[in-house]
Amino acid sequence: MNAPVLKQDVAAEIPAGVFAETVTFVHHYTDRLFRFRMTRPESFRFRSGEFVMIGLMVSGKPLYRAYSIASPAWAEELEFFSIKAPDGPLTTELQKIQPGDTVFMRKKPTGTLVLDALTPGKRLYMFSTGTGIAPFASLIREPETYEKFEEVILTHTCREVAELKYGFDLVEEIKNDEILSEIVGDKLKHYATVTREDYPFQGRITDLMENGKLYADLGVPPLDPAIDRGMICGSAAMLKDTKELLERAGLTEGANNKPAEFVIERAFVG
Repeated sequence: MNAPVLKQDVAAEIPAGVFAETVTFVHHYTDRLFRFRMTRPESFRFRSGEFVMIGLMVSGKPLYRAYSIASPAWAEELEFFSIKAPDGPLTTELQKIQPGDTVFMRKKPTGTLVLDALTPGKRLYMFSTGTGIAPFASLIREPETYEKFEEVILTHTCREVAELKYGFDLVEEIKNDEILSEIVGDKLKHYATVTREDYPFQGRITDLMENGKLYADLGVPPLDPAIDRGMICGSAAMLKDTKELLERAGLTEGANNKPAEFVIERAFVG
């Protein structure tokens, strides 16, 4: 195994068209999940909700995977939320990073989970499982989200309670931020569920949508294409099932070049 390389070791190995940034913070939530931040290049611009290719030198070659940027577009540092895939060529090494290490990042961000890809609405649902919460970590800290929507509902489903902690940390950070807390007010609702442990809110989000419990718990009516908008990020099965439910409710999938009622992110981490 190759340990992550330090900045001084890679100065001569930085590929063309790539930023080499320094890790500033690492926090491990479970044996499967961790959060980290790194420096942000002065010239790097992105829209909240987009993803970027990040990587490390592995076996003498740069290896990249797509990662949603979890920090909002205005943040001074770049934040990411990652799994620790046992057999993941990149995450096997990425989980070992420490402050001071170097991470490569390609210069062009992209993605469909951006506010511009949605038509105007009243209520925005962000449906996520696992690390699929990452782009929404960006968007719930983006003031423009609350300018465009009267209500923002973040759903996060994981297997175990401990895996929900990142989402709760995000909401707490917003409450404790003098500026953001005033902007967000009571517009943000956080709905967290688990599938494999006892918890007040249990079940797959698609089941809770179908049986109506999601809407009853939140005190909102079922999906209405006239006012509701959606963003989806998670496992392949979750994307498929949630997309079907939104379409059944009358919502149409959109894209950057054709805004509509909901969007899906299909970039994966490995």
